[in-house]
Amino acid sequence: MDNTMYLALSRQMTLRREMDIIANNIANADTTGFKVEKAMVRTDPADRARMVDGPRSLKFVIDDGIIRDFTQGALRRTGGAFDLAIEGQGFFKVETDAGERFTRDGRFTLGADGRLTTQAGDAVLGAGGQIVVNPEEGEVSISADGVVSQNGEQIGKIDVFAFDDLSSLAKDGDNLLRNTSNIDPQVSNAASVRQGMLEGSNVNPIMQITRMIEVSRAYESMVRTIEGSSELSRRSVERLGRVA
Repeated sequence: MDNTMYLALSRQMTLRREMDIIANNIANADTTGFKVEKAMVRTDPADRARMVDGPRSLKFVIDDGIIRDFTQGALRRTGGAFDLAIEGQGFFKVETDAGERFTRDGRFTLGADGRLTTQAGDAVLGAGGQIVVNPEEGEVSISADGVVSQNGEQIGKIDVFAFDDLSSLAKDGDNLLRNTSNIDPQVSNAASVRQGMLEGSNVNPIMQITRMIEVSRAYESMVRTIEGSSELSRRSVERLGRVA
């Protein structure tokens, strides 16, 4: 295999990874609070595989991680008492079996014990810990600053947490994010909680489908490059054989 094939193969690998990310974006176009992702690539200089003449080094294309766009998604009204959306930057904190996690998905509900939980049953954490509601005490109101009240009395407060470095957040499944740094997030006073609303995904399906077509064509181009290089090598070997 010559240098052209090595370079084309490295690009094919990154294109395949990008296609997986785009497909995941499209699949989550209607997922509450989902943030669109994009593949990062970089060139990796390396010594040539085999060459008498030509450039001293080659630049292979390699996967360099994922960029996550935390731009706010559109807010839509649902009217649900425990449907919450964050207007501004920040995240809800929830307690899972694996530890504290963060999310923009505010589709909360009441558990059998009155705890405010996610759809997966993870407890939503407030300023004083878990939020416990007594359904018999009447309607629940949640103010813009996250104060949870029943019958005019405060029973808890849902804080919104902000990170100085959003790159420290890693996906953890179920629309949850894990803090990978040693720095704890701070309570945000700039974001607002909107009761009876949910934040939609910030995925633009048209742009993602367009990008999928571009990636598919680029992959096909690399296939043709490899096939062309292979054909040139085959012809060279045949000509050398005839000379011999």
